[in-house]
Amino acid sequence: MKTPIKFILSFALLLLAAADIAAQELITNVYGRDVQSLNGKWDAIVDLYDQGRKNKIYLNRRPEGKTDFYEYSFDNGLRLDVPSDWNCQMPELKYYEGTVWYARRFDAPEQTGRRQFLYFGAVSYRCRVYLNGEEIGAHEGGFTPFEIEVTGRLRPEGNFLAVEVNNTRTTDAIPAMAFDWWNYGGITRDVMLVSVPDAFIRDYFIRLGKDSDDRIDADVQLAGAAAGTAVRIEIPELNVDRTVTAGATGTASASFRVRRLQRWSPADPKLYRVIVSTDRDRVEESIGFRNIRTEGEEIVLNGSPVFLKSISFHEEIPQRMGRAHSEADAVMLLSEAKALGCNMIRLAHYPQNEHIVRLAEKMGFLLWEEIPIWQGIDFANDPTREKAGRMIREMVTRDKNRCALTFWGVANETQPSGPRNAFLRHLIACCREIDDTRLIVAAFDLVRFDRQRQLFVMDDPFIGELDVVAINKYMGWYHPWPLTPDKAVWDVARGKPLIISEFGGEALYGQHGPADVASSWSEEYQEALYRDNLRMFENIPNLRGVSPWILFDFRSPFRFHPANQEGWNRKGLVSDQGYRKKAWYLMKAYYDKIKRR
Repeated sequence: MKTPIKFILSFALLLLAAADIAAQELITNVYGRDVQSLNGKWDAIVDLYDQGRKNKIYLNRRPEGKTDFYEYSFDNGLRLDVPSDWNCQMPELKYYEGTVWYARRFDAPEQTGRRQFLYFGAVSYRCRVYLNGEEIGAHEGGFTPFEIEVTGRLRPEGNFLAVEVNNTRTTDAIPAMAFDWWNYGGITRDVMLVSVPDAFIRDYFIRLGKDSDDRIDADVQLAGAAAGTAVRIEIPELNVDRTVTAGATGTASASFRVRRLQRWSPADPKLYRVIVSTDRDRVEESIGFRNIRTEGEEIVLNGSPVFLKSISFHEEIPQRMGRAHSEADAVMLLSEAKALGCNMIRLAHYPQNEHIVRLAEKMGFLLWEEIPIWQGIDFANDPTREKAGRMIREMVTRDKNRCALTFWGVANETQPSGPRNAFLRHLIACCREIDDTRLIVAAFDLVRFDRQRQLFVMDDPFIGELDVVAINKYMGWYHPWPLTPDKAVWDVARGKPLIISEFGGEALYGQHGPADVASSWSEEYQEALYRDNLRMFENIPNLRGVSPWILFDFRSPFRFHPANQEGWNRKGLVSDQGYRKKAWYLMKAYYDKIKRR
């Protein structure tokens, strides 16, 4: 039977409408643009039964006649801070999973010859955005930015912006139904109105050549500019002033040699002032240059082997029991990592806010960044795979100019299968399509003890597709020792660098007890566990980095021991109140002894 033309046209219109409200391609370096902050107090309505969209509360209607009334109002009700999560702002919302509507008014004076975009650093987890009563965009993913063009849709005064936010866990979400951290909901990162010229610099990627210590490669993407537009790239300190011409697609590329380049490293995190401009637009920021590669079992930074003295932390301020979102929050988290003696941070288990990433680079931390492919993902679901690909592209696009970014992580604790392998290959391809200069890593929890060979081994063949292999192994906590630590020899991923990406155990700060009883939850047991693991690490010949789990105690509904956890994962080296446990000092001494930078 022939398909009716009317049906085809209707379906096409639906597809166009869906495309029109999707989040759009990201503008690189929004913090270096002309922006109007929309942070602050927003009006809010908790929508327990998801009635808001049906009742069109995004229209913000008010009674006009004597018989008019509406069963909602944004005025004189709940107000929530943006950026922040809603869970930490009201006791009633501590465990809330569902929908909250945010709204605020703002002015936007008319700007001739310019384009305007609403930029959200992140909204957790999915959202729909409405401007002046019209749905203009949607996004899924709680840890990556998105933007929506609003050129021609703004009023000089009194714009009404509403955002429908939902953090309900679902099987096809990323992360999925169960994950070992708090399911914070809300507009958790900066919101800005970005203004750019009608022909502007949308994107650029400026980096040191992958196999060169003196060649800089630059790619610039223009929007709205005619073919032949001149693009100027300046690095004043290196006496670079190059002009290249954009082609028909708006892309301009150049490679050029520089003299006396000082490469970025944790010991000397050198950044250069870089300016990209056209006759209509100009963007400036600080960029560093470094080389990273593997050579056999070595990770090589700027030509020299490096041992990764790492730590992980969640994007959370434990004392506030809420999401970290500001520069001040970044200072707190990173300062404690610096005090521990780290040269790397694993931003587990999701892309963290740009304040953390940029400050980490200035402070000299290598970074491992990943999307939350954390157990329980439906790898056979094609929409989930495409969703993950979009998320990882958003992550790489945002941070590709940060030379501190060393590793793109594609998975954490996944089980081998055909669908899993295809899913992860897709993510690797998404990364390398944008950036082929970083190392690809994934963390596995599949190492087992082979009693016949008296060795720790791992059988997952996917490790062959990675640049660096990482292992989560909680010896002495989830896994009893099959032999003494000094005899615990590993034969895992030989020929490649290996990182112990998680190890440790829980301890309640200030609780003391026997060092050989796990159920004591004592600082002494955690300290002894760390000492045993550090001894075992001497028997891993290709070990090139360790990253204890974790810097701070963090909130987790997984953890409900009434006396020792109370909704907290207590594996932190630092307590939820900021006190260092005994194991912190042991780890600090271990890092201080490692000579390789």
